[in-house]
Amino acid sequence: MNLTRASDGEGLPICVATSQVDGLILSLTPNSHSYNYRSAVLHGYANLVTDEQEKLWAMELITNSVLEGRWDNSRVPPDKAEMSSTVILKVKVQDGSGKIRDGGVSDERKDTEDANVTGRIWTGVVPVWQNFGTPVPSGEGKLAEVPEHITSYIETKNKQNRALAENAVFVQLPPEEHH
Repeated sequence: MNLTRASDGEGLPICVATSQVDGLILSLTPNSHSYNYRSAVLHGYANLVTDEQEKLWAMELITNSVLEGRWDNSRVPPDKAEMSSTVILKVKVQDGSGKIRDGGVSDERKDTEDANVTGRIWTGVVPVWQNFGTPVPSGEGKLAEVPEHITSYIETKNKQNRALAENAVFVQLPPEEHH
């Protein structure tokens, strides 16, 4: 963040990368093991957001990306100390790339035609997904019941995350092989 303050011109060169694992691909041989995943890399230039309204707008977007509706269900707007201690970067994206690996096992013919190998080794996909647990209250808040915007978010996201991971397995399989 401090480097951005010192940058001039286009801003500080930056790279943002993210990955999400959706499944473990377990093949007949370790050389064919893999992962189902989604990833992205962005390159660009970062500058500080100095306009207070733009900063508040960005803070609301960031807060609601953690849990939908959270901004309106917290103490807002942030006070002067919170605003001055928070740094928001705006990134002008120059280029990027995304990559997805989905589907099932892809073994070599020499292994799939060897009954000795196929008869003793399990192959398949172990779906992986993020699952949100039961909320645990802190001692600071006096509200006893977990609000609906939190419980419905958890339920919806858990279903979506599971469906994404499980559906990634079937992308390359013929329809008759889905179960």
